[in-house]
Amino acid sequence: MSNTPQIKIPAAYMRGGTSKGVFFNLSDLPEAAQVAGQARDNILLRVIGSPDPYGKQTDGMGGATSSTSKTVILTKSDQADHDVDYLFGQVSIDKPFVDWSGNCGNLTGAVGAFAISQGMVDADRIPQNGICTVRIWQKNISKTIIAHVPITNGEVQETGDFELDGVTFPAAEVQIEFLDPADGEGSMFPTGNLVDTLDVPGIGNFEVSMINAGIPTIFLRAADLGYTGSELQDDINNDTAALERLETIRAYGAVKMGLIKDVAEAAARQHTPKIAFVAPAAAYLSSSGKEVAADAIDLRVRAMSMGKLHHAMMGTASVAIATAAVIPGTLVNDAAGGGDNTVVTFGHPSGTLKVGAEAAIVDGDWTATKAIMSRSARVLMEGWVRIPGDAF
Repeated sequence: MSNTPQIKIPAAYMRGGTSKGVFFNLSDLPEAAQVAGQARDNILLRVIGSPDPYGKQTDGMGGATSSTSKTVILTKSDQADHDVDYLFGQVSIDKPFVDWSGNCGNLTGAVGAFAISQGMVDADRIPQNGICTVRIWQKNISKTIIAHVPITNGEVQETGDFELDGVTFPAAEVQIEFLDPADGEGSMFPTGNLVDTLDVPGIGNFEVSMINAGIPTIFLRAADLGYTGSELQDDINNDTAALERLETIRAYGAVKMGLIKDVAEAAARQHTPKIAFVAPAAAYLSSSGKEVAADAIDLRVRAMSMGKLHHAMMGTASVAIATAAVIPGTLVNDAAGGGDNTVVTFGHPSGTLKVGAEAAIVDGDWTATKAIMSRSARVLMEGWVRIPGDAF
């Protein structure tokens, strides 16, 4: 009988926003995984429990959804005026790959707390009581994020009365600022247009707004897809034909955005771009059974993540929503009623979220300077995660 002893790796299992992930200090990983490569990917896959043809991730820390199949690696930053480098890996559930192509905005809410607990923030910058400003370098997209982490009696405050739809229990509020949130180089609107026509062979032509902000995102009108904009997960995730159709639209949109050269490449780049559909404000029942009133929101948004309708809203997609909403002429701005906005509240399957953004025309192109939202975070478990020693 073969026997390969398990190894243990220091880790924390944390909730950030409406996501959960396994957090690592880079220096705690096995030496082979302290650099990018197959060894690192293999370790993270085994930690999460992927690839799992059953789609359950029973033999790992993953929760069998895109929101709970996530990993984070942090290290003290050597970037000027930054405290911590943050690297995010989206782990596929049923395939053997880790997608490093974008950020996770929800788990960003937990980065500051983990960085403080790991001594990555200088002690003289942590107040005894008040707010600790953690300066994060997001390595996936080379952007700066500022997390405002509440501190009580010298320790990160995790409990509180801030409520976030999609999270059952209240917690302490963590305000997140995404500075210069355009994702990648070049124009925030990669084609130079606020609205394009996307030709998807065999499916149809769709007006889309494609934006690189927070995370590359393709916005469509819900009505153009045959939806109302009030859909919940079961309305779409149980429809195999609908999922295939949406994935095909996403693939062709990725080509038009210049993120891939051929639609066949989309299968290996599931994390980005996102695809979302918007609709004007209207009342609907959220997944918890709570009614969302029409006058409580500016628009409705539903977004796909790793091939499934997200149960709430990805943090990075929220940045894209906020940015597109403040720019007149985009499909998102139109759904929100048009005009000038600096803050919008949108309805998602679990409830509502208020987000803000600032954008201006610079040298003829729209440029986003900042996006702001609130999240919460909590350590669920900490200690060691174990994997078989031959996993990498």
